Amino acid sequence: MNKKQIPLRLSEKLYNEIAAWAEDDFRSVNGQIEYLLTECVRQREKNGKYVSEHLDQPLDIDIE
Repeated sequence: MNKKQIPLRLSEKLYNEIAAWAEDDFRSVNGQIEYLLTECVRQREKNGKYVSEHLDQPLDIDIE
């Protein structure tokens, strides 16, 4: 399977959160981002909606 390369800019805090999560799951940061996006797409395909109806609301953590 060919993979498309894209530039992605993340805040340092968000990157660090994803990196820690990736380490917990024994994945690379890139692998973790791909996994999370894949899960979001699968969820959307199941019910035709985004993962959360509150997706645009601010998070409880500061990642910016």
